[in-house]
Amino acid sequence: MVALAGLDLRVPAGQTFGLLGPNGAGKTTLVKLLLAIAFPTSGRAKVLDRPPGNVRAKARIGYLPENHRYPPHLTGEQVLHHFGRLSGLAREERSRRVTTLLRRVRMEEWSGVRVHKYSKGMMQRLGMAQAILNEPELLILDEPTDGVDPIGRREIRDLLLEQRERGATIFLNSHLLSEVERLCDRVAILKDGVLRREGRVEDLTRAKSAFQIEVRSASPGVLEAVAARVPGLTVAENPGPGGLPGGAGPGATSFRGTWLELSGDVPALNGAIDALRRQGVEIASIQPRRDSLEDVFVRVLEEGEPQ
Repeated sequence: MVALAGLDLRVPAGQTFGLLGPNGAGKTTLVKLLLAIAFPTSGRAKVLDRPPGNVRAKARIGYLPENHRYPPHLTGEQVLHHFGRLSGLAREERSRRVTTLLRRVRMEEWSGVRVHKYSKGMMQRLGMAQAILNEPELLILDEPTDGVDPIGRREIRDLLLEQRERGATIFLNSHLLSEVERLCDRVAILKDGVLRREGRVEDLTRAKSAFQIEVRSASPGVLEAVAARVPGLTVAENPGPGGLPGGAGPGATSFRGTWLELSGDVPALNGAIDALRRQGVEIASIQPRRDSLEDVFVRVLEEGEPQ
């Protein structure tokens, strides 16, 4: 069985890169190859311009594996000191970083508690602190927000943004596509060990020739009548709390109005606006329709969309 086949991939320094794919796609295998935990039968790779497993390169890498484990008898503080010693940090510098990071991931009150008492979310927080303890140039993360509550996910996201601002390259493997979409500059989609799609997030989720129009104060039947006369205009279901119809993307605001969807260019949009205003319809907002990263991901996997 072939885990990865013909994979050709380059991650530029300083970027945040997301590796996507269903279970069994080869994501963790690729991470293990890059870290010399597993070895390829053919092909070659470089990490920080050195072969995988190079000691000097590994000293510049931070790694958080999925389902990581620490010796259960150690406290959180002892775990970080242990990894700090492995990274060659001097005692004074190590103590400073451990204290700072425990505070940064909101684990200072649990620093003296043995890790066997930690919840899944607490283990992820400690794991993040461990991964950035040596201020790595390259940060490789395998499902870093797994088991973390929404507040914790936001805090980890903010922490990763800080690492990006510091200049670190981030290689992120995650099933949470909304998090990847918020964080990553580029993504790659694997299926059955084959690279199906790769590119900038903004290009993959590019705006279509379509718009979403939120309206209010429309009399019964007016919207349907206008939609019948304007090509490409349809009345969408009210999305209610939680987002826009059709996947308007993360961070979009939900309103209590009625939504119309228009397939067409800018002149078609202006024609639709004119038709709505002639009927006294109040227009609350207009947004270009974009694919979400989830839309792209599902389409690539289900339709085999070529790269």
